[in-house]
Amino acid sequence: MNEKVLRVLEYNKIIETLTGYAGSAPGKKLCRETVPQTDIKVIEELQSETADALARLYKKGTLSFSGISEIGESLKRLEIGACLSTVELLRISSLLTAVSRIKAYGGAAKEEEEGENDAVQHYFDALSPLEFLQHEIDRCILGEDLIADDASPGLKSVRRAIKTTNEKIKDHLNSIVISEATRGMMQDALVTMRDGRYCIPVKAEHMSKFPGMVHDRSSSGSTVFIEPMAVVKYNNELRELALQEQKEIEKILEDLTGQAVSVQHELAVNRDMLAKLDYIFARATLAKQQKGVRPRFNTDRCINIKKGRHPLIDPKKIVPTDIRVGEDFNLLVITGPNTGGKTVALKTIGLFTLLGQAGLHIPAGEGSKLGIFKEVFADIGDEQSIEQSLSTFSSHMTNTVSILEKADYESLVLFDELGAGTDPTEGAALAMAILKYLHARDVRTVATTHYSELKVFALQTKGVSNACCEFDVESLRPTYRLLIGIPGKSNAFAISQKLGLKADIIEAAKELIGEQEKSFEDVISGLENDRVRMEREKEEIAMLKAQAEETARKLAEKQEKLDAAREKMLQEAKEKAADVLREAKEYADRAIRNINKSGAHTREMEEERSALRERYEEYRAAGGIKRREPKKESAHELQVGDEVLVLSLNLNGTLLSLPNTRGEVNVQLGAMRTTVKVSDVEFVKAKEEPKQTQRSMAASIGYAKSMTVSPELNIVGKRVDEALPEVDKYLDDAYLAHIEKVNIIHGRGTGALRDAVHAKLKRTPYVKSFRLGEFGEGDRGVTIVEFKK
Repeated sequence: MNEKVLRVLEYNKIIETLTGYAGSAPGKKLCRETVPQTDIKVIEELQSETADALARLYKKGTLSFSGISEIGESLKRLEIGACLSTVELLRISSLLTAVSRIKAYGGAAKEEEEGENDAVQHYFDALSPLEFLQHEIDRCILGEDLIADDASPGLKSVRRAIKTTNEKIKDHLNSIVISEATRGMMQDALVTMRDGRYCIPVKAEHMSKFPGMVHDRSSSGSTVFIEPMAVVKYNNELRELALQEQKEIEKILEDLTGQAVSVQHELAVNRDMLAKLDYIFARATLAKQQKGVRPRFNTDRCINIKKGRHPLIDPKKIVPTDIRVGEDFNLLVITGPNTGGKTVALKTIGLFTLLGQAGLHIPAGEGSKLGIFKEVFADIGDEQSIEQSLSTFSSHMTNTVSILEKADYESLVLFDELGAGTDPTEGAALAMAILKYLHARDVRTVATTHYSELKVFALQTKGVSNACCEFDVESLRPTYRLLIGIPGKSNAFAISQKLGLKADIIEAAKELIGEQEKSFEDVISGLENDRVRMEREKEEIAMLKAQAEETARKLAEKQEKLDAAREKMLQEAKEKAADVLREAKEYADRAIRNINKSGAHTREMEEERSALRERYEEYRAAGGIKRREPKKESAHELQVGDEVLVLSLNLNGTLLSLPNTRGEVNVQLGAMRTTVKVSDVEFVKAKEEPKQTQRSMAASIGYAKSMTVSPELNIVGKRVDEALPEVDKYLDDAYLAHIEKVNIIHGRGTGALRDAVHAKLKRTPYVKSFRLGEFGEGDRGVTIVEFKK
């Protein structure tokens, strides 16, 4: 892209903002070097990086790159074999600390994405924390001029000797300073240093009494700093130890440098990856701050910006606008009043194209589209601002000539006030000729103008469309909305009338306009009225649609709640019914066992019957059982031996007697005999066999069962919910048939069916014991059950 268009469209200002979001010097450098690309593959890769980094910012929060040191010079020194200083090694340690933190951020995000890699994950994966090197540097170097005593055994030994020697010197000099014999000769009772050697301040007149080396005098000459001969030896030793200390420090630095050389490539990769990640997350942060979206790119040079917001205008004041060109038309002519938003729309198209091709998101609505252009040309003027143009016809035409020489099929051309600054007739003719020239070459072009001739040109030419910036005559203010397909209407008369210009003057002005101009303005007015009406109808339709959707949503929610309540009621009813049936069965089983044990005495049977009736009435009162209404049966229709239904118990039985004087009948219910009101029974079917006694009936039932019940049940291959009811019935039949032991064949499989059968056997009261089969009995695929007697 040419440098001029980057400046005119204020692309550089966006790059300055982008650079401010980078935290490291290498990252800022990459931001400043950001330029629009023309390869759609490269552009899509950049956009994917920005989008994926933005997603991480929303999920994981911000990622700081501040404090990352530049190690480029240190890497060059490593290449030539130079030894690194403590400052350079500390910078490497700082870099590795940032690497560990940033890699952990990338690893955490990858885990949340269940291992799926995005466009930036490979940058995180390429980072090498090099913990061993960082640990060694931090262990050995405590500051820019401070090496730890434990950095090496040799350094620790030398520093211990230095400490011991210092203590010897101080002890000897302190003894001189505090001595009674020398107190009057001392200028001050202290030990000081000159030229790195310990001295004592002696009065000049007593210096001959202190043999030693004079290292300094005070400015007045009254004080002499003498190193006593007794400590010269120790000071010499201290100087030698200092040299040994420096040699040990150099060895440590050489060792750390050697370790850095061994991972020189990894350090270079870390530096590059951190800079790249800093650059990517700076783009993502910019997108987050601007509420930008990823545009959809196409090679058809089509632009469709939805709710676009110029990023350099205050977000609280900007009015989002829709702009499109390249689909139905390749040339757009925008008209409207000054300060109405024409230039903003023009700059928005150009700037969004540049930002998108540079890999940056654009502050617009989802689904916005941008074309790929190799060049963008803009004639907006060097002094052009959002509100006012100060460029002259000459400068405009110079720019236009240059653009026409360079523009081709893959260019986007933007003209602001094309043909302005000269005679209106000639300017309009020039503007129309220039637009025809570009239109014939299928160059995507957007131009703003005040000329009515260009409005007519756009209406009459295929592939060219009008657009206008809406103006509110009532408030005398532009709305900044761009209306495509409608030419701008001249509002001079309406505005003048609103401001108080006399009506007769306005009418006189109207008479000076030709009939053709009047007709054209009338057409535009009609189009404007139709547009306002259609927008009003569109708003009403949208409102009605929203109301309908809201009503449908509420109905759906209501239906969902009703369905949920019904399901809940059905589930509760099923659970309650299952509980009732289970308890009734257990109670009946106990009653049968008691009857069998008691020999079926009438009194005990009657007690069992009464208790069963009371329990039934409790269930019925609670709503668990609904009592059936009796049919209108007369007494003469019932015969002894008929099968009847006892309504209060909801059980079938055999009629044993006709109604007595109290309207009561005797009914045989299985092994139980009961007396009920004749109104409580309902005829089922006529007698088939002669009535049997209770004992003979029980015996015949048991005999019949024993003849038909098999000593084993095979449920292999069945599901648990299919097998358990079959097992339940089989156990009842086998127990009533007085079979002592049965086999249930369930197979091995996963063990789920076997466990379900065992759980059922544990809850069955008349099962004495059960076990898995042994060798020859079926092993673990068979359960052997023994009943109580």
